[in-house]
Amino acid sequence: MSPLHTAVVACAALAGLCWLLSLLTREYSWVDRVWSLAPVGYVAWFAAQTGFTDPRLTLMTALVALWGARLTYNFARKGGYSRGGEDYRWSVLRGLMPPALFQLFNLLFIAAYQNALLLLISLPAWTALQQPRTPLGPLDLVAAALFLILLIGETIADEQQWQFQQAKRRGAPGPGFVTTGLFRYSRHPNFFCEQGMWWSLYLFSVAAGADTINPSIAGPVLLTLLFLGSSRFTESISAARYPAYRDYQRRTSRLLPWLPG
Repeated sequence: MSPLHTAVVACAALAGLCWLLSLLTREYSWVDRVWSLAPVGYVAWFAAQTGFTDPRLTLMTALVALWGARLTYNFARKGGYSRGGEDYRWSVLRGLMPPALFQLFNLLFIAAYQNALLLLISLPAWTALQQPRTPLGPLDLVAAALFLILLIGETIADEQQWQFQQAKRRGAPGPGFVTTGLFRYSRHPNFFCEQGMWWSLYLFSVAAGADTINPSIAGPVLLTLLFLGSSRFTESISAARYPAYRDYQRRTSRLLPWLPG
């Protein structure tokens, strides 16, 4: 069995497990609970095929491990791994869909599609593995620098959001949603950084010798489309809860950080 075949089997098993657990617990955030873990395992698996002797694949593994550790910590402190830690958007969506339709959505999108996406965003490592071994070059350094800058940006954005939510729970006055810090320049700076990191990882496949546009681009493209849809749905909920959110939308860029106004 090839390394990619093994990864696909593991992905299918993980999707099946997430779906089964959602039926048993009536919680639908099991994919969220493996989101920061599965890509680390996939990239490390591909790097392990060289015995971690390939500098590029080892670097990719280290970067994705940093991403996974940070995201796991942030998800854990928000109670994501606790019982009842379901993403609030799933409960909203359940109220908008007939039960049978939501269960079909749960199977095909929440469990199957999102787990497949976690493998797809990891495939630049598989593509790099298929190329002849070449030393690290300027494009690798650019990709690594971009990844780390975006990782720092996402860490700052998540910390600002966390501090705002903590103050909100203490009853601090405010509009109900964060508009300061990085959120002054983008309504979703954490989403922007998250997408950018996986585009940065894609650059490693090109640096390894693959075509500028190669099949592993499917992962970051589909991730971008997912975030576009997810942010639109999230904002519809926020706009319904907070009338002032419409004004925030008018003056602040949606994803790409830009001057407000």
